[in-house]
Amino acid sequence: MRQDHSQRDSVKIQHSGEPSRRTFLRGAGVALALPAFESLLTPGAVAAGNGAARLATTPTGAPLRVAFVYVPNGVHQGYWWPKKEGKDFELNKTLQPLEKVKQHLQILGGLDQINATAGPDGPGDHARASGSFLTGVRVKKTAGADIHAGISVDQAAAQRMGHLTRFPSLELTCDAVRKSGNCDSGYSCAYQYNLSWSGPTLPVAPEPNPRLVFERLFGAGSPAERGKNLAMRREQQRSILDFVLDDTRSLERELGKRDHQKLDEYLAGIREVERRLQAAERFKHTPNPDAETPSGIPEPSPIISGSCSR
Repeated sequence: MRQDHSQRDSVKIQHSGEPSRRTFLRGAGVALALPAFESLLTPGAVAAGNGAARLATTPTGAPLRVAFVYVPNGVHQGYWWPKKEGKDFELNKTLQPLEKVKQHLQILGGLDQINATAGPDGPGDHARASGSFLTGVRVKKTAGADIHAGISVDQAAAQRMGHLTRFPSLELTCDAVRKSGNCDSGYSCAYQYNLSWSGPTLPVAPEPNPRLVFERLFGAGSPAERGKNLAMRREQQRSILDFVLDDTRSLERELGKRDHQKLDEYLAGIREVERRLQAAERFKHTPNPDAETPSGIPEPSPIISGSCSR
């Protein structure tokens, strides 16, 4: 697959109506709109080892994890590929840190993604590559709201296995985020800044701030405060969801057909937040690591910031 600079962001959802309502829903949409995941099997069914869910567990019953990492600048080919093929391959310089788990590795080559190439669409390699990386589709070339990609493999896995953990999936990035606009030769920023898609028109925004990720997982504050703060956060989320749903019910009467479709997508995200809150309550024990909460996004290195520009 072609590898290029890429960043990801959430889609700016547009609504019609009074300015105050539109402003509120747009701001809430950035924070609340999430993809819809459904739990296809209960934990009890998984424990019984039925169906495809059996593949989501280890022999001990612990859930497996799957991760996809995008390296936009590529790798040094001469240091990446093993020095020979077959069972007795030797890890090259870049992969040497994985030597102790080499017996569990498979390193595949000869792959390509034709939908990430220019084809009939011309320039826009950066955004197009990001949009096709996990979806495998040729994204629609547009800088407007009519984006169209496909469900990404990570979200397909989350739909099947996400009920085994407190969060169906976690989307992370070390890039800044962009919410809208034309990012690359006529391609929407939605393609360039999002690798995960829960549906053809629903990118899943990643989180760039390690502090916010940590607090989402374990709660805010010191180790002694996290449990209480996490419970308080969930109650606040419920209150916000109730307020948003009440406001959208009155807004719905003022919308045209096209805006109704946008609002339906927005409400799908709201319902997903509700499901996540309910799922979190099923896991009574929340881990509380003996570690300080990260301070936030690290300051960029002068060397890195001086050599990169967009």
